[in-house]
Amino acid sequence: MARPSLYLASPYGFSPHWRARLLPDFITALEEIGLDVWEPFSRNGQVDLAEPGWAWRVAQADLQDVRDADALLAIVNGTPPDEGVMLELGAAIALGKPVFLYRDDFRRCSDSEDYPLNLMVFSGLPQQGWQDWLYGSIDELRDPSKALMRWIGSR
Repeated sequence: MARPSLYLASPYGFSPHWRARLLPDFITALEEIGLDVWEPFSRNGQVDLAEPGWAWRVAQADLQDVRDADALLAIVNGTPPDEGVMLELGAAIALGKPVFLYRDDFRRCSDSEDYPLNLMVFSGLPQQGWQDWLYGSIDELRDPSKALMRWIGSR
């Protein structure tokens, strides 16, 4: 049986240091729990940035991967979080995909006393128990009582 695919929406591919230090931690942790991780910087990194139209092709490839993936994990650090990540998250929500959020940034960026981010970020999560879909550490991704491991187990 094929491993479930997870699109990893992250701003970490733009910096060589983050690409070398942060992304591998996420990819390894997610692969270890049984996921096929679709990381857009490695999947679409073969684009020649000197070639006209490269940005449109990258955006289209990323959007197609969001469409094709089984679920999406969005790294939503920052105040506000990266706008590309937010668009990928919004597309996944609109497509009805399971979405999971990762935020280990303690700063609040919210117009609501209930949520740490803009309330629309949480529109793809259940009203009750949304906290099970939000992760604050890489180790927490393995927590069998939280939504990601329950989702993997249901497949």
